[in-house]
Amino acid sequence: MSGDGGKISLIGLDREALKSALIAAGVPAKSVPMRVNQLRNWIYVHGARDFAGMTNLAKDFRTLLESSFTLGRPEIVTAQLSQDGTRKWLLRTGAGIEFETVYIPESDRGTLCVSSQVGCTLNCRFCHTGTQKLVRNLNPDEILGQLFVARDALGDWPSTAPDRKVTNVVMMGMGEPLYNFDNVKAALAAVTDGDGLALSKRRVTLSTAGVVPMIPRAGSEIGSGLAISLHAVRDEIRDVIVPINKKYPLAALIEACRTYPGASNARRITFEYVMLKGVNDSLAEARDLVKLIKGIPAKINLIPFNPWPGAPYECSDWSQIEKFAEIVNRAGYASPVRTPRGRDIMAACGQLKSESVKERASARAARELVGETAAREAREPGPVDLRERSNAASTSERPGDAMDMLQSSQLSRMPH
Repeated sequence: MSGDGGKISLIGLDREALKSALIAAGVPAKSVPMRVNQLRNWIYVHGARDFAGMTNLAKDFRTLLESSFTLGRPEIVTAQLSQDGTRKWLLRTGAGIEFETVYIPESDRGTLCVSSQVGCTLNCRFCHTGTQKLVRNLNPDEILGQLFVARDALGDWPSTAPDRKVTNVVMMGMGEPLYNFDNVKAALAAVTDGDGLALSKRRVTLSTAGVVPMIPRAGSEIGSGLAISLHAVRDEIRDVIVPINKKYPLAALIEACRTYPGASNARRITFEYVMLKGVNDSLAEARDLVKLIKGIPAKINLIPFNPWPGAPYECSDWSQIEKFAEIVNRAGYASPVRTPRGRDIMAACGQLKSESVKERASARAARELVGETAAREAREPGPVDLRERSNAASTSERPGDAMDMLQSSQLSRMPH
């Protein structure tokens, strides 16, 4: 968690870590508790960008802080504004360390979609981020830095103001949060701390593609809302579009949801379901979805597929989405169809990807798609049933040995 010139970032340090850092820098131990309170107020309530502006602190103390620590934000590489008001920032904290965060304003809330990794290992077939290889996990200061950048841009300080613009945080950006558990936990602790950014845990949601062993820990140690990137009701289809399903199949995932700590009608689990034409959008699958989650306090977000260059799927027809939603609604589940936001700036669900790799990856994906289509047409003239591909996915569609080893390594380092 080093910043400029090897200085330690104070953003994201919990109270004990902040105390230790101050003592190590030479702050007298007897004054440390007071200094911790002062610094946390400046950092999280007022959004201080430097130490010089902390006018209630002694000048020699500010000089000491400046020599050892930093409050630096990620560098803003690009800032985009959609026609619908959605904002997207491409951020950088080092060479090749680029990630995106998205702000979605609505009439009753403002949601910030936060990334947890640079790239991703999960290779979900419908997700643009999944075409970018994992570079590394984001540190707590980099995760929180996304909130700080957004609040700076929106004029959203102090964080205690009654008309806050960022009212909700969703860990639904780049990466799989549960493969970066400790750093996500530390960052969200600051987000929900009453002396931190002071958002209610009910306004924080963590989304996972299904890292089953970590779901109970997320409930007991983080305590946020839970969203599951479900997207299919049968293993043979989910194995293809969400490959982690091969390691943690639907039965195990649904059982983890049934036992998620704190789940209730007042705190429902969200099941996210991207609508892919001819793949997972039949009315039979809508009925199977209702059966699959029966008994779980839940709501279902139906997400029209957001296209990206070289994407292998199409969005379901709107009439089909409406019929699908009607079946789910009749079964008693809230099933809002998520209005695509920020499509014109590639900020919608599943479209995030570091700008620096978009062009070459998109061109490659387009070439591969053309080649695959030509090969299929040569073998099988006429329409291709994507369901049949689920049982015969090519090697390039399956998570390779290297990805499995990386995920296993990440999971083995996590305390259980």
